[in-house]
Amino acid sequence: MKRTIITVVLAVISIALFAQRTTYKTVTDIPYHTGAGEYAEERCKLDIYYPENIKDFPTIVWFHGGGIEGGNKELPMDLRNSGMAIIGVNYRLLPKATVQEAIDDAAAAVAWAFKHIAEYGGSDKKIFVAGHSAGGYLTDMIVLDKDYLAKYGVDADNIAGAFPYSAQVITHYNVRKQSGIGALDPRIDETAPIYHMRKLPMPLFVFSGDRELELYGRYEEQAYFWRMMKLNGNDKCYLYEFDGFDHGSMPLPAHAVMKRQIRDILAGKELGR
Repeated sequence: MKRTIITVVLAVISIALFAQRTTYKTVTDIPYHTGAGEYAEERCKLDIYYPENIKDFPTIVWFHGGGIEGGNKELPMDLRNSGMAIIGVNYRLLPKATVQEAIDDAAAAVAWAFKHIAEYGGSDKKIFVAGHSAGGYLTDMIVLDKDYLAKYGVDADNIAGAFPYSAQVITHYNVRKQSGIGALDPRIDETAPIYHMRKLPMPLFVFSGDRELELYGRYEEQAYFWRMMKLNGNDKCYLYEFDGFDHGSMPLPAHAVMKRQIRDILAGKELGR
């Protein structure tokens, strides 16, 4: 018992000292998608928060939620001070843009990370993609449909891991709304992540809030997506349901799990714990 207590105390002290030694810098409003029109010039900017005295650090490219029709770039507080960079991305929104343009922006932002993260001290072999709700949808689309990143000379298979939080995997409800289709009337077309099912080389973590509290049956939608990913040979696909957390609050526990899983991926440890 004494040895266990001492070990825990030393671990806490080590983490505290690491946090004190590591300093972070934030650079805001970096254009990442030029030549795509006036609205893209307005919206397509990102912020980067990164450790100044760590080399080859991992990076999370983070896409905000808001139904692809609202929201702004963010650097979640619960992901900071973790020895990682966070890139918060703005992208074009409905109805001023199409869903394909929003996905294209997401791909351009991830491509920016691959091409520029070394300038800040990070590694392009440790880039993770994540987002909540609409941001999770964008995450799934650029991971599953390789054409979006290929346009920018990046292979989607080089993403180190993906973390869609409470993502729509059928045709997004706001895309259906534009065609007069209700939120409870499901469709699957080429804008649906599940339409682009394939075997992935990287781990994929499918996060959901409580099935009784989630939006529009989102847990069951993601559970089917997870099952089909597994049947298509994706052994490194993991489904998490955060009991007691609704659609808006589920990022709180999901952030903690993502940080742990990134550490385990980089350390080569068993995943999905």
